[in-house]
Amino acid sequence: MVCLPAAPLALRRQLGLWLLVGLCLSAGYALEKKVIKGKVGAKVGLPCCYEIPSSESLQNYRVYWQKNTTDVVLAYSEGKMISTPKNRTEMNETNLTLWISPVKILDSGPYQCIVQHLRTSQNSVVVCEEAVTLFVTADFTEPNITTEVSADSCELTEMVVRCSSHGGFPKPKISGTLNNVSVVWNASWVSKSSLSPYNVTGTLWLNVTEDISITCSIENDGFSKSTSLFLKKTNECIVPTVPPSYNVITASTLIIISFIVAIALTARYLQRHVRSRCCKPRDAVEEDVKECMKPPLTSKMTSETSSV
Repeated sequence: MVCLPAAPLALRRQLGLWLLVGLCLSAGYALEKKVIKGKVGAKVGLPCCYEIPSSESLQNYRVYWQKNTTDVVLAYSEGKMISTPKNRTEMNETNLTLWISPVKILDSGPYQCIVQHLRTSQNSVVVCEEAVTLFVTADFTEPNITTEVSADSCELTEMVVRCSSHGGFPKPKISGTLNNVSVVWNASWVSKSSLSPYNVTGTLWLNVTEDISITCSIENDGFSKSTSLFLKKTNECIVPTVPPSYNVITASTLIIISFIVAIALTARYLQRHVRSRCCKPRDAVEEDVKECMKPPLTSKMTSETSSV
């Protein structure tokens, strides 16, 4: 703040005029920084710094719309178009707004509106000169999350997780969470030029030991799109059966063979014994029967003792 209590009135007026000029210059600088945003495919209007009064018409003016200070987009003089308009452009003949439809990413950049008042055919005065920047954006597709198992075991699963999106502008940021905890993606971007759509891919390497929830977000120019994926740890540990060694197999085989041989020998012995019993002479059989019918020796002795 400037205090001039003792300054002459003329000096104070001069300082006030300088202050007013400074404010105007500041306002002009702010206007030069004006930014208009539009999305691909939409209709976008770039405002001019002057509006023709109702008492006049476009015939009293010369209007130039140009891009990058050299490329003429539209030009009017005395109410007539004096340049071939760029495709998809037109101008309002009252407020001099430049309309572009449908807008493309390549339309991004600085524009300038210059208005001259034609007081006479030989004399013109610049009444307006303003710069405005067009910033075109394009939406990204919904993020797509894919997974690939690189190694699996009873304790954990090694997995590669990828999140991808494409067709957006400008260059986006990729972020996300792992079980509601922020995670940093290893991101890569692909674009043909600085004014071409971007494709973005983020990669994570995870050791999954439990069920997890993954969220991937694509952000650009204040807009965000997110996708979530739930991964369930379902692998169960199964201990493989160890095949028996060669020595165990050999011993088991010998035992089985010995058992079979023993059974065969026993059966053969029983068969011979039965045949030998069946094939004795009749006399021998009768003798055996008589022998069996004889009373025991102890019984005979007991009878003789009783008679005495």
